[in-house]
Amino acid sequence: MVTEYLTTISQLMGMPIWTFISLLLWETTWKLIALWKSARKGSLIWFIILAISNTMGILPILYIFAFSKMKCCEIKSKKNSKKKITKKRK
Repeated sequence: MVTEYLTTISQLMGMPIWTFISLLLWETTWKLIALWKSARKGSLIWFIILAISNTMGILPILYIFAFSKMKCCEIKSKKNSKKKITKKRK
């Protein structure tokens, strides 16, 4: 049943089934890694964007290697820790 479904989709797209399965595995692998990283960092916006979008691995790869390493998240966490320190002193 699944092979018939995959065969039909690959034929509609005009590509061999092995190419379609390769692209499917490529997208799924990168998406899962990016979703895991965004969840671990607590980045809800990125998690939602990555879960919804289907860009054949381009957006997840960009997130993993570029956006997840940005300093903005560290700045926000430092601000929150300073607020906690000042509240404790009062």
